[in-house]
Amino acid sequence: MGTETKPLKLIIEAFLFASDKPVTANEIHSWLPDATPPDIKQSLEELLTDYDNMGRSFGLRQVAQGYQFRTQTEYAPYVLQMLKTSPARLSRAAFETLAIIAYKQPILRQEIERLRGVDVGGILRTLLEKDLIRIMGRKNLPGKPLIYGTTKRFLEVFDLKDINSLPKLKEIKDLVSDEEQTASISEEERRAEKSGEENTGEEQGQARTETGPAPED
Repeated sequence: MGTETKPLKLIIEAFLFASDKPVTANEIHSWLPDATPPDIKQSLEELLTDYDNMGRSFGLRQVAQGYQFRTQTEYAPYVLQMLKTSPARLSRAAFETLAIIAYKQPILRQEIERLRGVDVGGILRTLLEKDLIRIMGRKNLPGKPLIYGTTKRFLEVFDLKDINSLPKLKEIKDLVSDEEQTASISEEERRAEKSGEENTGEEQGQARTETGPAPED
């Protein structure tokens, strides 16, 4: 095919361009057995840098332990408009359940329900249908309960390199704490503003009374 005369980086770029899913370094090596893993890794790193410096509407990202071209976030609404679709959304309950599985996996349904305090059978079925979670096996307990974990599709949907790329729980708690503090300050400012308006109104009324026409004899 004459590919031996083509730069390795451009061959890999062609693979990435043609693929509809993240491509791993191992897959590239299986397609190009003469290329060494270090050379493949170096080419991928160079492509990451190249596309990061281009300032294009898309870039090369590390997703689900592979590499994939992805639209930059700020251009996603235009693509959705073209496709006449809206992003697939999860209910709050489904998102909370998915978050528990992501951070606590491998995990049993009973453990999820204990944390959420409600039955999650229907939600688990929905997440399984969307290929966001998977059954990892059964635990050696009475009844052999199923064990749940996230999927490669989960990493793709949430644009994660691997499960270790999830935000740390402390970071989330700090963010929530900051938002609550900001909301508290905003509420105090709103009350202060309202109080100021009321005081101003009383002062204006008092001023009108004091400067009004003198009473007739």
